[in-house]
Amino acid sequence: MEKTKRALITWGGWEGHEPEQCALIFRDILEEKGYKVTVADKLDCYTDADLMNSLDLIVPVWTMSKLEKEQWEGLRDTVRKGCGIAGWHGGMGDSFRDNPDYQFMVGGQWVAHPGNIIDHTVQICSEDPIVQGISEISLKSEQYYMHVDPGNEVLATTIFKGDQDGMDWIAGTVMPVVWKRRYGKARVFYSSMGHVASDFDFPGVKEIMTRGMLWATR
Repeated sequence: MEKTKRALITWGGWEGHEPEQCALIFRDILEEKGYKVTVADKLDCYTDADLMNSLDLIVPVWTMSKLEKEQWEGLRDTVRKGCGIAGWHGGMGDSFRDNPDYQFMVGGQWVAHPGNIIDHTVQICSEDPIVQGISEISLKSEQYYMHVDPGNEVLATTIFKGDQDGMDWIAGTVMPVVWKRRYGKARVFYSSMGHVASDFDFPGVKEIMTRGMLWATR
């Protein structure tokens, strides 16, 4: 009999990203897939050795906060040993600005969203199963400009027009949006799409995140 997969979703930080609402969306998806899901609104859960050793997947939904040394070490060690981690937008890509080791694990860090909420498109650039069958995605949301690890396997990108906030110098910049990578023995998945809970209603956005979580699972 196949072992039940166990996932931890943590949510908190800046309320503008609707962390609780987003966490509950993906709690429901994982439970529908048969996962046993723990949802926590405190980062001290990362120091709970029994909990962390039981996990197959971590889904962080935590923007602009601080990760204490013991919390980071608990998260880092769990992922390095093989527990997958998957997240999106600022909930994983702008979580702990003062922790470059965390950003190294994620594979990138948010630095700007020129124009704020704008119409833009995301182009699929891979035949990977995570994005297979999904065409170009059109959405009205933040278009993330990020510092990214060149070691990422990029699955989707977006192109900046350079007409946002007078930032003509970024015109034509091709920016990774969806990627996967390894960290220690673990799989890491990230998508920058999904500013607030309703953004997951744009066709393809929720599906990509769902597939990414399943892929990242130990």
